[in-house]
Amino acid sequence: MVGQEELSDEALLQAMRARQPEALAQLYDRYAAAVYSLARMITRDDGAAEDVTQEVFLRLWQAPELYVPERGPFAPWLLRVTRNRALDWVRQRRRGTASLEVIIDERGVEPADGGDDPAALAERTILAEHVRQALAELEPSQRQVLEFAYFAGLTQREMADMLGIPLGTVKTRVRAGMRRLAELLARERIWTETE
Repeated sequence: MVGQEELSDEALLQAMRARQPEALAQLYDRYAAAVYSLARMITRDDGAAEDVTQEVFLRLWQAPELYVPERGPFAPWLLRVTRNRALDWVRQRRRGTASLEVIIDERGVEPADGGDDPAALAERTILAEHVRQALAELEPSQRQVLEFAYFAGLTQREMADMLGIPLGTVKTRVRAGMRRLAELLARERIWTETE
């Protein structure tokens, strides 16, 4: 790799495809904290979060072609990979139990008390599907910051730093994304008259 200048994610991925380990090191430095934070939030286990972080970056090194730039920015993709791996860990750990006490299920919904009630589970599943569909309808820039906030627990300042954009732009995107999400969910009649 040429020099020590700050390279884009895409340039670093190209370098990884050429098997340059320095590229992985730079991506790790750039995203390891966010990956670990998300894994820790889902697994609620420091050791598991460390393992997930290591597995995510190892997988990236082994198969950098899994990221397809035409499908969206790298950072949200990396966080989705992290989320999926962390959820796999939760499922493996809970396999064999009859309880539905999963901290976050595959749809990102937190079960309430009495989480083993089939009617409540069905309601959460339907709600999760509506939320997922509404998120898919957001502008990519709005969806990106909401995913960073929800899945990675990043602050608006951290998002601005990671994306290389002004803090005001992040705030505008979050506000507009939340407003649009509320409109879409209201259209689907997700919120009842009591809210």
